[in-house]
Amino acid sequence: MAKRDYYEVLGVDKNVTPEELKKAYRKLALQYHPDRNPGDKEAEEKFKEAAEAYDVLSNPDKKARYDQFGMAGMDGTYGQGGMDMNDIFSQFGSIFGDLFGGGFRTGFSGFGGGPTRRVLRGSNLRIKVKLTLEEIDRGCEKKIKVSKYVPCKTCGGTGAKDNKLETCPHCHGSGVITEVKRTILGQMQTQSACPHCGGEGRIVKDKCHDCHGDGIVKSDEIITINIPAGVQDGMQLAMSGQGNAAPRGGIAGDLIVLIEEIPSETFERQDANLYYNAFITFSEAALGASVEIPTLNGKVKIKIDPGTPSGRVVRLRGKGLPIMNGYGRGDLLVSLNVWIPKNLTKEEKEMLEKLKSHPNFQPTPTKQERGFFDKMKEMFN
Repeated sequence: MAKRDYYEVLGVDKNVTPEELKKAYRKLALQYHPDRNPGDKEAEEKFKEAAEAYDVLSNPDKKARYDQFGMAGMDGTYGQGGMDMNDIFSQFGSIFGDLFGGGFRTGFSGFGGGPTRRVLRGSNLRIKVKLTLEEIDRGCEKKIKVSKYVPCKTCGGTGAKDNKLETCPHCHGSGVITEVKRTILGQMQTQSACPHCGGEGRIVKDKCHDCHGDGIVKSDEIITINIPAGVQDGMQLAMSGQGNAAPRGGIAGDLIVLIEEIPSETFERQDANLYYNAFITFSEAALGASVEIPTLNGKVKIKIDPGTPSGRVVRLRGKGLPIMNGYGRGDLLVSLNVWIPKNLTKEEKEMLEKLKSHPNFQPTPTKQERGFFDKMKEMFN
């Protein structure tokens, strides 16, 4: 099912301020929070949908990509199920804590359950991929060697020598320490991450000698990147889970792919349109001709009408680049520039002077004028 527009999800427009955006998200988070809607799958999906929209629109880089390319700019950022509940509570826990005033959990383990242990997340990686216009036109597959953290094979990513993590004896695996305090308003219950296990709920007793208890090691890995057709210079693509692995079996970060377009020696680009400067001779402009023009998919012939002035633009529809997040292609705009020779012979100058003074000289040559042009064509070509 196609995802809804993020602005529509949060009920805001593109000029929304950070405070207005946060307020809109808080309102939806309160309405669809799992503690208020136990067992309601639809509320759960709306809760995750709102979190995903807020995650994109509150991040300047992601928002810029989304505003320019729509959902196509988000490809690979989120899985089919959207954001994970643990991600939501770990990223926006401060919002929930303030929003629910301590009366609701900031962890999640299913509707009606207690708080979960902290889940570690690996850092994102950023790489740059250079593309030619031809690669952008067709889309391509790139295999890139990336140096990153991967799960330790010796301990299976657990960090433990015997591949087993022990339950933290202080929080009994919950990752959370609960304290009850008496106040003038009555008993207040607060929860905080267990300081002994860092909120993970598990501890390493005997550390793996290869990863020293982290569960991750540095390694080179070949990653296949599928570049969609029509990408632009400066665009970022996100590959979910292809970044650095997280310690002790946590959630891997993302791989952010920055697109760098290699300047073309033939074309100039503006969005999906391409521009090409074609040079024609004086005689071709005056008499008309058929000339070959290069495109990204081979050469095509265009007809030049007699009397074509220098600077005229011919539009070749559909000969540009594919339009991302849409249908069709851009156009190729050909600017016809008349080549004027700098050095003329005495005979050539006399012919041009004679043509200039001809009483019937018109932009569209007469039969007699064509005779002059034919002679000039032999000389100039």
